[in-house]
Amino acid sequence: MLKNTCKFRYVFLCFLLSVSFLCSCARSSPQQSGDYETYTASKSDSAPSPAAPAPDSPQAQKARMDFDTLCGKLFHDQLSENYLTLHYTLADPSAYGITDCGLDFGDFSLDLLKEAGESQKEDKATLDKIPVELLDQQQQLTYKILEATYEAEEMFDGLELYYQPLAPTVGIQAQLPVLLAEYIFYSKQDVEDYLNLLSTIDGYYGQILEFEKEKAKAGLFMTDSCVDTIVSDCGAYLVAPEENFLTSTFDERIDAMTDLGEEEKAAYKARNLEVLANHFIPAYETLLNGLKELKGTCTNEMGLCYHPKGKEYYEYLVHSSTGTTYETIDDLKDAVEKQLNYDLMAMSKLLMDHEELGEQLDNYQFSYTDPNEILEHLRTAIAADFPELEHTSYTTKYVPASLEQTLSPAFFLVPPMDRYKDCVIYINQGSVSTSGDLYTTLAHEGYPGHLYQNVYFLGNCDSPLRKILSFSSYSEGWATYVENYAYTMDNGLSKELGSLLAHNASASLALHALLDININYYGWDKDQVASYLSQYYDVGDHTVVDQIYGYMLDAPVNYLNYYVGYLEILRMKEQAEKTLKDRFQLKEFNRFLLDMGPAPFTVIKPYFKEWLNASKG
Repeated sequence: MLKNTCKFRYVFLCFLLSVSFLCSCARSSPQQSGDYETYTASKSDSAPSPAAPAPDSPQAQKARMDFDTLCGKLFHDQLSENYLTLHYTLADPSAYGITDCGLDFGDFSLDLLKEAGESQKEDKATLDKIPVELLDQQQQLTYKILEATYEAEEMFDGLELYYQPLAPTVGIQAQLPVLLAEYIFYSKQDVEDYLNLLSTIDGYYGQILEFEKEKAKAGLFMTDSCVDTIVSDCGAYLVAPEENFLTSTFDERIDAMTDLGEEEKAAYKARNLEVLANHFIPAYETLLNGLKELKGTCTNEMGLCYHPKGKEYYEYLVHSSTGTTYETIDDLKDAVEKQLNYDLMAMSKLLMDHEELGEQLDNYQFSYTDPNEILEHLRTAIAADFPELEHTSYTTKYVPASLEQTLSPAFFLVPPMDRYKDCVIYINQGSVSTSGDLYTTLAHEGYPGHLYQNVYFLGNCDSPLRKILSFSSYSEGWATYVENYAYTMDNGLSKELGSLLAHNASASLALHALLDININYYGWDKDQVASYLSQYYDVGDHTVVDQIYGYMLDAPVNYLNYYVGYLEILRMKEQAEKTLKDRFQLKEFNRFLLDMGPAPFTVIKPYFKEWLNASKG
């Protein structure tokens, strides 16, 4: 019954070249899902700190100054680690006092991963000395976010070699070229910086390859099939410089610059070809040849849990990536299964009550099919249920044909925080169709998804540090939540079909999240996955089973980033509807989530309870 069981979405909220914590509504259903379990109690499950002392108190002034100093240090440290992250975060770094970032991709090694962990411990010790009760309300929220982040990252200590920098679609080798293609030239100096930066890619990939060799020595190298997929996908980067998409995108950016003469433009284009030939292409050749040489060193072709500390690493990934309020994987699995069953039951009832829906599942079309028409429709149609957003410019682009098989169906590039209204959405025509997925895909990436979410937060947040703290499950959970909302809008579908498709999308994502948990934490093998899918979901194609199983091994917890955030938001919405009844306003619930901004759900939870109590009155 489930469609698109192998499809996933990934959005470029950020690009981490080294260790840091920087990374980018459903209307009421026909039936209610019943009483959800209450939030798991934890030490974070308490109301926000009481109002701080008067701001003129010497103790309060010192605490607030110390906290601002720490936040300033963290902001500077994170953005000074590599130039690409800096350029994508700030159009004008000097305005924020950052003038000392090296023109490279940063350094990457096992030793540096360990050093980063020690540095975080030092920063946490500094944080612990600051009395949180003396901070103002916004500082208290940032404090709690940092505290939760440090606590999650402590779980990574000793697990550094489990980190996976390379993976199909979501790995550095797949993301980096697209970010290079979108590198903005604000001035002539940016062109110089870009070419110098690109010239260091071979050294950077050499460091990543050395890390992969360390993983291989420890018995933690990727599977042979994962190597084959990466090698195959990266073939698009090995074409001659003249045919490389990094040439055409570079030339387009150069031609658009009005402060360059024709001779200068020609000279830059020639230099770019040289850098691609002497550094970019050799970097990929060296990386791929190195991976081929390491083939056969994989010691485990099953889930993470079969590695010596695999379960520990999976628990770390879940808590650090999702910030979930569920304290154990068992609890999380139960919640996923419960929501999955609810969605399947809702689908079953809709199909029984409306027999024609079964035929429409694979043959439906939205009223809007052009990307810009879709985005403009969504921008205006969400006004009733979402806070107003200031005017924002955006550009839709298509993934180069040579990369369609290696990149996600669509993704949003978070703009620099000092130019946050200049947004870009990429559409992969090889993965989405104009009649089917594009409408809801653009709801996920555009309005009221990532574009709307990021512009809203960056336009309303006063803390530079908070603007660079990224929590993917919050962001992807929100985008998944509003993607499902889009099925129920005035979009050309019947109310019943929209509801069916929304439940189907939710159930499909839940199924993938559940398989991720069962494979990587509970140790399911391929036969168990095949048996489960054939018994309960009529999926008997072994190719599909192989694809799902392989992806869960290559990118553990990626599906959970989407589903756990979505589930956490659903639970809060259900609780708000049940508590407030007729007083519930979807727009105000959405405003609460947007005003909170990116944060672990363990931090959001007590603020939600406070909001709920205030809304009762």
